[in-house]
Amino acid sequence: MKNHSHSHHNHAAKEAFEPTHPERFAAAQKSTWVSIAINLLLTFLQVVGGFFAHSQALMADGLHSLSDLLSDILVLFANRHGNRHADANHPYGHARVETAATLVLGVFLAVLGVVLLVAAAMRLQDPLALRSVSPIGLAIAITALVAKEGMFHYMMAVAKRVRSQMLIANAWHARSDAASSLVVVVGIVGNLMGYTFLDLLAAAVVGVMIGHMGGKLAFEALAELIDTGLDAEEVEAIRHTLLSTPGVRSLHDLRTRKMADNALVDAHIIVDPKVSVSEGHYIAEAARHAVLTAHHVLDVMVHIDPEDDMQAKPNAHLPNRLDLLQHLAKKLENQDLLQLRLVFHYLDGKVDAEIHMTADQGHAQALQLQCDELVKSDEIFRSILVLKCAAQQ
Repeated sequence: MKNHSHSHHNHAAKEAFEPTHPERFAAAQKSTWVSIAINLLLTFLQVVGGFFAHSQALMADGLHSLSDLLSDILVLFANRHGNRHADANHPYGHARVETAATLVLGVFLAVLGVVLLVAAAMRLQDPLALRSVSPIGLAIAITALVAKEGMFHYMMAVAKRVRSQMLIANAWHARSDAASSLVVVVGIVGNLMGYTFLDLLAAAVVGVMIGHMGGKLAFEALAELIDTGLDAEEVEAIRHTLLSTPGVRSLHDLRTRKMADNALVDAHIIVDPKVSVSEGHYIAEAARHAVLTAHHVLDVMVHIDPEDDMQAKPNAHLPNRLDLLQHLAKKLENQDLLQLRLVFHYLDGKVDAEIHMTADQGHAQALQLQCDELVKSDEIFRSILVLKCAAQQ
C-alpha cells in the first residue's frame, strides 16, 4: 500500500519554489551562507598569507578552505533542488540530489588531497624548497583553526536539529579543515623552531586528510546510490513495528534502501487468509502508518499475503474465477451455482471455496454432501463449504 496523498497526484506543478521541508531548507540556507562568508575570508587570508609567509602548509590549507567554499556552493544548489516536491518523473521526490552532490564533493576532495600530497612530496625532495616561515603565518593558521572549529560546532548543531545528511557531511568537512589547520599550526611552529621541513610535511599531511575525507564521503554517497539498506538495528526496529500492528501475523521480504535523510521500505505482511479485501487493506494501511510515525521513513510499500509465499506452494497455475465457476458447476452438474455468491481462497496450491445460498436447510445439506465427495478426488479444490444465508429482503 502506497501513500496516495502526495500533492503531485492532485495538483499541477507549482511555478513558485516550495521546499518539501521548509525548516530544513531554511536552516541549510542560513548555515551555508555563513560558511561561505567565513571560507571566502579564510581562503584569501591563507593563500595570500601563505604565499608571503613562505608557508606551503598554509597555502595547502587555503586550498582546503577553497574546497569548502566550492562545496558550500554545491550544498546551496543541492539544498534547493533536493527540496523540490515529487513530480511525474521523480515520484519519490528529489532527495537524492543531496546524495549526488555529496558524491561530487567527495570525489573533488579526494582528487585535491592527492594533488596536495604529491606536490608536497615533490617539494620535500628539493632542499631549496625548505624555507623558514614568517611568524605572521602562524597567526593566520591559529585564526583559521579557531574559525573552522567554531564552524563545525555551529553546522553540526544545525544538521542534527533538522536531520540533514548533507549538512552533517558539510559539518564534518569543516571539522576536517579544522584538523588540517591544527596540523598546519604544528608544522609552522616546528618550522619556526628550526625544523624547516615540518612545514612541507604538514602540507603533505593536509593532503592525506583531505583525500581521506573525500574518499569517505564519496564511498558513503555511492553506497546510497546503489540502494544500500539501513543498518541491521534499524531494520529490526522496523520489523518489530510491523509485527506489533494488530492483524499482522508475520512478515517476510522486509527490504530497505536509503533515500538521503530518509529511507524507503518494502514489506510482505501475512494476514488471516480469509479476511475481507477491505480488512486486509486496513491492516496494511495501519502497518504503513505505524512505520511512518515511528521511523524516519519517506514511504512504505506493504504487500498483503494470505500465507508465506516463500514456503507455501504457488497458486499462479490455478484457474481464474470464471474457470473455477465453470469447473465447479460441471463437476456438481448444477448450473444454478453460477447464480450464487461464491468466495474463493487461493491457498497452498489449491482453492478453498465458500458457497453462500438462501435455499432451505435440506438443499444446503445435500449440496454440502456433494461437495465433500468432490474434494476427495478433485485436483483444484481443497475444501468447499456451503453456507446458508438469510434470504435478502
